[in-house]
Amino acid sequence: MSFMGNMTGNKALAAHGKGEYDKALELYAQAYEKGMDKPRLLHSYSVLLIRTSQFDKALEVIKKMEKVPGLTPKDRCDLHVNYAIILAKKGHLDRAMEILMDEFRHVKNGSMYSIIGYLKIEQGDPEDALAFNREALDYDDSDPVFLDNMGQTYYRLLGDKEAAKPYFEKAIALKPGAIDTNYFLALYDIEAGEIDKAREKLRTARKGFTSPLNYATPEMIDAKLAEIGK
Repeated sequence: MSFMGNMTGNKALAAHGKGEYDKALELYAQAYEKGMDKPRLLHSYSVLLIRTSQFDKALEVIKKMEKVPGLTPKDRCDLHVNYAIILAKKGHLDRAMEILMDEFRHVKNGSMYSIIGYLKIEQGDPEDALAFNREALDYDDSDPVFLDNMGQTYYRLLGDKEAAKPYFEKAIALKPGAIDTNYFLALYDIEAGEIDKAREKLRTARKGFTSPLNYATPEMIDAKLAEIGK
């Protein structure tokens, strides 16, 4: 065990928890070089690397975590989920879904429903995505991510904007800063000619810290803001 590496890793984790992501990344990198080997710290480092699209480095960290003795079942689940997200972002979506659905058979929780629900949309099968995201809402009908996933299913896959809108509206009431929800609701505002409202929602979305599981990228948001006039 690396005392110095893990001590620095704990400092990184604290910064991570405060939303100081640049500082956290710098500290995680230092800790990793010093031999950081606690599963929780390696997992958190890999999550932040994934969120900042550093997929190759994240994969390296995950492989190191896999070799750490004494991993709990939760540690292994976290490892497999992160690996699947990397595969999805590298274009291997079907393989990623195989891994996630295998884990889902053993662990059904909010995180799994949200990740799989979004990636079902990315796979592009409307019936499959709709069925899974309905199941997620049966599990918890007040989760803003599940609501957003259902909205995206109707909007993106079924082309039913009318059916999608109530889900987005319920989601934004529960999570006002949600990136994707603000983006899609801004599209409704633009169609209705309510440009000021759209601009406000897009600016809110732009302030968020995007992840690989966001549909709306900073570039998409910026393009839409430029289109309507910042």
